[in-house]
Amino acid sequence: MTATLEVISRTKKRLPRGFKAPATGPIRNDEEPGTGFVALVGRLMTPKTLILAVVALVIFWFGVVPLWFMASSAFSDPLTGEFIGLEGFIEAYADTKLFQMLGHSLWFAAASSVLAVVVGTTLAYLLVRTDVPLKSLFFASSIIPLVIPGILYTVAWIFLADKEIGLLNHYLGGAGLFDINTVWGMAWVEGLHLSPIVFLLMVAAFRAMDPSLEESATMSGASRATVIRKITLPLVLPALVGAIVIMIVRALESFEVPALLGVPANIYVFTSQIYFELRGWPPGTDTASALAFGLLAIALIGVTFSNLISRNAKKFQTITGKAFRPRPIELGKWRPLAGTVILAYFLVTVILPMAVLLFNSFLPYPQAPSAEAFASMTFQNYLDVFDIPAAPRALTNSLILGLSAATACMAFMAVASWITVRTKLPGRQLIDAFTFVPMVIPGLIMGVALLSTYLWLDANVGTAFYGTLWLLGIAYFTRYMPYGMRYAVTSQQQIGAELEESALMSGASWWQTFRRVLLPLLMPGLLSGWIYILVVSFRELSSSILLYKSGTEVLGLLIWEQWENGSSVIVAAIGVLMVLTLIVMVSIAYKLGAKVGIQQD
Repeated sequence: MTATLEVISRTKKRLPRGFKAPATGPIRNDEEPGTGFVALVGRLMTPKTLILAVVALVIFWFGVVPLWFMASSAFSDPLTGEFIGLEGFIEAYADTKLFQMLGHSLWFAAASSVLAVVVGTTLAYLLVRTDVPLKSLFFASSIIPLVIPGILYTVAWIFLADKEIGLLNHYLGGAGLFDINTVWGMAWVEGLHLSPIVFLLMVAAFRAMDPSLEESATMSGASRATVIRKITLPLVLPALVGAIVIMIVRALESFEVPALLGVPANIYVFTSQIYFELRGWPPGTDTASALAFGLLAIALIGVTFSNLISRNAKKFQTITGKAFRPRPIELGKWRPLAGTVILAYFLVTVILPMAVLLFNSFLPYPQAPSAEAFASMTFQNYLDVFDIPAAPRALTNSLILGLSAATACMAFMAVASWITVRTKLPGRQLIDAFTFVPMVIPGLIMGVALLSTYLWLDANVGTAFYGTLWLLGIAYFTRYMPYGMRYAVTSQQQIGAELEESALMSGASWWQTFRRVLLPLLMPGLLSGWIYILVVSFRELSSSILLYKSGTEVLGLLIWEQWENGSSVIVAAIGVLMVLTLIVMVSIAYKLGAKVGIQQD
């Protein structure tokens, strides 16, 4: 108990007003409970009840409404509203190429997820738990692939590894050595692009680990490999399972990589097929929604598996009443090898893709490196970007939406994760399920669902959401709510309940305990989720393209319009500027966040 109260006292130097322990006896209330309806309302209208109720209602609204409209469009004609029954499902699942598409989707998701999880977890372990050199490169090599929009990252790898025009083929053995237009090529690009998500998630988990467990195993004669396999990985199992689920679902709903790399090679997955269904006229919304239900079913299997593994979460708790300080592990003779791995990763994921984009951003038209190409380099593309009338407005809107969506998501999910992990309220698992639903609804379908919802509200309730940043903000919050929940839940599962119990027994209210004890311990995981949501909101495209009007453009739309116009060198220039902006923003967040949560020696 003494160690527990020391943790509480270190969270803030002084106790808040009203934070005092009773002299003796059980916890008492300041007022008698009373009887009757008025007393019942008084007991229910507490800050804790109101906060939990608001969070639950918000998650229910944003989780259920898109699913409801997706279901409606699956069973009704999108133009007339006429009920058409199972026609969309029959058309979607009676296709002879269904099993081939399903196989491509699962293989692509599995391969890219394995790559992302292995790379992201390894980098997080090296950064947090060891004295690996070149730590200054970790931040750039883990964040830059994430901040590059998917369309830009995919285009960069087309220039690098296309079978015909790829620079790697040109310089390393001729055409055909690398072929990016395969399932393996798709998995390579998607896995590298997703690995920073795993890195951010696992960094929070490794920082929360008690190193004494590993030290005890080492002193008992266990090798480093044995310690990692039998001690380290089991302790971060909830975070690892959460990362795997996120990667699989994120790969299943990926659009840019399958569309740009798979479709030219006649490799279709769920999302590319949904896109072509929506692209026709009239749009095949019923068939696309039926296919989206297939994605939802696959994702729910993953969630169920994740919950089964994490249901005994207490055995994974490593932050308890006993104080500890994480200490780095000395790599010794393996330190140069670890530095080489970091340099190789930095080269493959950052230097090569960014060099291709940077090189093309100075050219009048795309071309291979040559004396003529270098002679024709100019800053004109960057000047043309600032001459685009919508560019300053798009930058401002993206900043507002990214910061707002990230802050709102993590604030709500911090409370939602407490409900799911800490309480035994009936239906608490539904909150987790509702937050997860938007993850498997493709962005295009999400845009259609939200557009229909808020146009109906504007017409029938008198609201004015359509054509405003509010609607885009709602779309971003809805789309990235699942990611915020995963980051918050995995952090919550590593914190022992005795810390809160001690604070409550000392006389603190639930809100004081949550704000002064639990929230600081959650902060590393919440910060990781905040950074991720900020980045992906800043480059979001698929939902925004259906919800914006003149005046509410964002950077993703600006890139799309320039790509559609064939201005690939302008796209490269916008991409370089976008990446630099995000690096500055995330660097500031990282520096500020380093002062919160559990500190390292």
